[in-house]
Amino acid sequence: MDGLDRKILAVLQDDGRLSVTDLAGRVGLSVSPVHRRLRELERSGVIRRYRAVVDPEAIGLSFEALVFATMKRGDREILAEFEQATEAIPSILQAQRLFGEPDYLLRVVTTDQAAFQRLYDDRLTSLPGVLRLKSTLVMKQIVSDRPLPA
Repeated sequence: MDGLDRKILAVLQDDGRLSVTDLAGRVGLSVSPVHRRLRELERSGVIRRYRAVVDPEAIGLSFEALVFATMKRGDREILAEFEQATEAIPSILQAQRLFGEPDYLLRVVTTDQAAFQRLYDDRLTSLPGVLRLKSTLVMKQIVSDRPLPA
């Protein structure tokens, strides 16, 4: 990974729909070397995938909460079950394992407070191995979907 690869990544994080020709123009290389570098970044897993960033409010998902989960115990089997169960809930946008307590942070979106309450009562409280859940509501997004620093 050199400076040109980082420049390619920075440009693509800003606009992932660029053609290889446009990308080459923006990074100052010809099409063939940019194409080779791009394919290698994809092959090696540096670029995981391409996707559209959708405005949650535009599709009716304007309610966001952060849920902190503390586990009863920390053995591998229970943690693996918990992590697998969180992956199966589409409203959980992010699940992060933390050092210390709480053990996990979940970023959850729903249509409204009533939908969150149903999700919380029906699904989140029954996640494997959970001792305690605490949640807080997101008031406002300040920084969201920021590109990684190049």
